[in-house]
Amino acid sequence: MGSIVSSVLEPFTGAKATRNAANAAAAQQAEAARQAGYAASFRPVGISTRFGTSQFTEEIDPVSGLPRVTAAGYTVDPQLRAIQDRIFGLTGGALSQAEQAQMAAEPLGGAAGGLFSLGQQYLGESPEAVRQRYIAQQTALLDPIRQREEQRLASGVFGRGRAGLNVGDIGQPELYSLAQARREQDLALAAAADQAAQQQIQFGSGLFGMGADMLGAQYTIPTQALAPLQTYLGTAGTIEELGQQPFQLGMQVGGAGAQAGSAAGNLLGSGLAQAAQTRFQGQQAASAANAQFLSGLMQAGTTLYGGSQGWFKA
Repeated sequence: MGSIVSSVLEPFTGAKATRNAANAAAAQQAEAARQAGYAASFRPVGISTRFGTSQFTEEIDPVSGLPRVTAAGYTVDPQLRAIQDRIFGLTGGALSQAEQAQMAAEPLGGAAGGLFSLGQQYLGESPEAVRQRYIAQQTALLDPIRQREEQRLASGVFGRGRAGLNVGDIGQPELYSLAQARREQDLALAAAADQAAQQQIQFGSGLFGMGADMLGAQYTIPTQALAPLQTYLGTAGTIEELGQQPFQLGMQVGGAGAQAGSAAGNLLGSGLAQAAQTRFQGQQAASAANAQFLSGLMQAGTTLYGGSQGWFKA
């Protein structure tokens, strides 16, 4: 019953026109959103430079109806690509050289360990022990010489009848001279022992330094041997970056266009939405005027026929 009454009254109240206006406004707003989305969509630009060319493939999304990038790539200039191929041809030999250097450097680790061990032996002995050992060694060498000197001195003294000769505080002159020479020799031997201890410490430290240098060379040599390979790959990578320039430029241009399109789309969408709202409000105002007019007619009829109940009876 209510739907029948509504269908009868709609031409007078303007409800149908209001619904139609609302639907039209909603359609306009949806179209404004679609156009704004289309304007803001990312659309990179294919660019060609001296170093290469970029390519982008776009399709329309079947769900949203907006453009989308489905593939992208770049092509390096043929001349640069030829240079790059020749450089890559050199990498095989450079890698073989690096492998050979690696194998050649492996024994250095063992040699360095041997030097460390030997240096530890030299540095493990205290300076006092080195001095004592040095003096003991030199004394063992000097004892036979000293014994022969003493024998020759004794034969000469006794042969000349000077064995009992004493001069002042020094006693027998030949024996005194021999004792003086022995004291000077012992002082020189002590000084040489100190020097021997210092030399042993320096030598042991030098062994450690040589071992450290050798151990460092074990890693330095392969690293240096890799330098040609790294140079070749770096040059090939530079060529690749030059070929990527059109791709990067195309992305930048597309991004700038998307930003500008987004701003334009927002302005367009805002204007269309405002226009749709204005249209809808105008239709609402017209419907309200129609409804007011119909209400006035109904009130007039009620007065004319003595109330709403009598009006319906008529």
